[in-house]
Amino acid sequence: MALNFQLQGDPGTAVAMARYMKDQFPFVGVKTPGRLAQSKALLKASRTASVPELVTWIRDLYARPEREYQYVAIDLAKRNWRRFSLLELLALRPLVTAKAWWDTVDAWRMVYGKAADADPAVKRQLFAAFEASENFWERRIALNLQLMSKAQTDTAMLQQALLRDQATPEFFIQKAIGWALRQYSKNDPQWVQDFIAAHQLSRLAVREGSKYLPR
Repeated sequence: MALNFQLQGDPGTAVAMARYMKDQFPFVGVKTPGRLAQSKALLKASRTASVPELVTWIRDLYARPEREYQYVAIDLAKRNWRRFSLLELLALRPLVTAKAWWDTVDAWRMVYGKAADADPAVKRQLFAAFEASENFWERRIALNLQLMSKAQTDTAMLQQALLRDQATPEFFIQKAIGWALRQYSKNDPQWVQDFIAAHQLSRLAVREGSKYLPR
């Protein structure tokens, strides 16, 4: 079914969308509401497709040049993450660094974050895979893997990711460090305050991470 799936968009919208993404990718020219409406039948069909078939759909869509097809592929993964074993999650991992930019990487983070929060053993193995990567986009996922974990956040894991990249100059890494600290500060502001005080962090990471801390 995915092989026959085609999005319909507006060429003028495609130009604007490509410009917003610094002209790194071509676009069909369909925004999120339209994309979800056009892919509704595909998403519904994905629930009864076999897992191997679903993984094939995701890979095939991801290989298409237009950016919205990567979004549809990730929509399929979001819809079906509960059906994926660790094996399938790791099999999809190469897509994180394929045509990587913040939009798709952060969307994949939601898929992996949900799977991690559902099973501590899966969390440990996903974290180990992403945190050990030489690719900074994968380490961004390691940093933000527990972004929605709240009280279930593994602080040893969080600290390991933070310390691994505290001196990495890459903007998207420093932003991720700030987001991880800021989000966890909603649950344990003292831990975040102590971490910031004890470590030399970038201005960006401190600014983002301190947003909700008491003044």
